[in-house]
Amino acid sequence: MESNILIFTLGLIFGSFLNMLIYRLPLDISLINPKRSICTNCNYQIRWYENIPLFSYIFLKARCSNCKEQISIVYPIVELITAILTLLLFIKMGNTFNFILTTLLFYILIVLSFIDFKYKAVPDYLLILALLVSFFIIDFDFNAMLMFSGGFILLDIFITFYIQNIKSKILNDDSLKTQKALGEGDIPIVAIIGGLLSVKLGLIAIFLSAIFAIIPSILNTIIKKDIETPFIPYLTLALFTVYITDNYFLNLYVAN
Repeated sequence: MESNILIFTLGLIFGSFLNMLIYRLPLDISLINPKRSICTNCNYQIRWYENIPLFSYIFLKARCSNCKEQISIVYPIVELITAILTLLLFIKMGNTFNFILTTLLFYILIVLSFIDFKYKAVPDYLLILALLVSFFIIDFDFNAMLMFSGGFILLDIFITFYIQNIKSKILNDDSLKTQKALGEGDIPIVAIIGGLLSVKLGLIAIFLSAIFAIIPSILNTIIKKDIETPFIPYLTLALFTVYITDNYFLNLYVAN
């Protein structure tokens, strides 16, 4: 019990660090200057007791203590997600080197997901880093990785052709003529899914990611009239769901 509390607390702390990466990396802001966190509205340098993961957000009532600007709900969400993810991986894998590598991989995927949500684009170096980390995880299936990445490249070609040449004419929408089915960052994540889960569980994760994405995608199109939906967050959510509950899905295969 004590170890679980410690791991959860460490997860909150790392979540705070991931928040910094999510904010600074897309804007090319140095990770060491400024050393301490600042309010993005008034540049007020946040005191240490105002920067306690999760709790400070609650005690400050979600507002900067200096300018009273609303603090984004994204900050506590990232911290809580990171803490829960870290704890579940620890419960599944224990205090092992593979736990450290897998947790690091999912931390990178969290950063990629939230950057993708905001900018609909992600830094290439984070994708490369995620791939490199995954290669060192025990039982990583390189054959499945190549199979999934190759398959999705082909799928991207066919669906993109449909969107640009058929759907654009049916809907009389010229904006579709330049749209791609999958983002450039989706393929490396799909490759990681294949390598981490192998073929059977990887296919389940891909199916789940489509289910997770379909409702937000429809709402996004109706409410915001935005035809582009970030897919990395849903791929990541599906990957983590299947990875944590792999025995359940394996039992489903056996039962069928």
